[in-house]
Amino acid sequence: MSQIAQLSEAEIEERFYVTGRTAIPFTLAGYAEHKESFSVQFAGGSEHFLTILLAVQPANGCLIIDCSGSPEINRRFPESQRNVFLARPGGIHVQFTTGQAREITFQGARAFAVPLPKFIVRLQRREFFRIETPLAQPLQFRARLPDGQLMTLPAYDLSVASIGLSAGGDNGLEPAISLPNCRFALPAEAHDVFVQAVVRHVTVLERRAGMTQWRIGLQFVDLARVDERRIQRYIAQVELRRHELS
Repeated sequence: MSQIAQLSEAEIEERFYVTGRTAIPFTLAGYAEHKESFSVQFAGGSEHFLTILLAVQPANGCLIIDCSGSPEINRRFPESQRNVFLARPGGIHVQFTTGQAREITFQGARAFAVPLPKFIVRLQRREFFRIETPLAQPLQFRARLPDGQLMTLPAYDLSVASIGLSAGGDNGLEPAISLPNCRFALPAEAHDVFVQAVVRHVTVLERRAGMTQWRIGLQFVDLARVDERRIQRYIAQVELRRHELS
């Protein structure tokens, strides 16, 4: 599974959402017309199958999809309350979530109808190509909080558009808060990267033994081209080292 597919919808910036009564059916109808293959994860992500979108019925508020080739999956799928659809048409990550499916007959064959999603996530390749930062050498992100305090947190992933931070406690950050004075150092770089950022999500994760961890997603604002290139070099170096060790 890709790193993007493992993200919750709360961790994906709203700027990548397709919303609206017209835009959602239109987008899904395009995938149906081109017979795009989607992976459907259900039962809390423990099961999945491949399908294609057959038709969109906006008047009925539903999306028609093909059945699985497995009778057992076709029996269990309608029991799932939440279903996540994933695809990569043209190399662009597409993801949406629907409610419970019901079995129907469509054009003389068995099919499933699911409610139309509230939104569709479309992630452009350049905007969301991100890596998990090495655990042994986490990047340290420093920012001045609105109350004047200095925050220093390790990064868990990075792209040229955003950075994800890990925190062991609540820092008082909320979505839409601006952080105008931030910086972080890249290995082998002589100078820090200075950025402005906006908080896009704060997600609370329950870990083992009752531990709680916060994940904070920041979007860079007007990142300089020279700093984009520095981040791209770092990403390429990390990917190369991982490829050499694999």
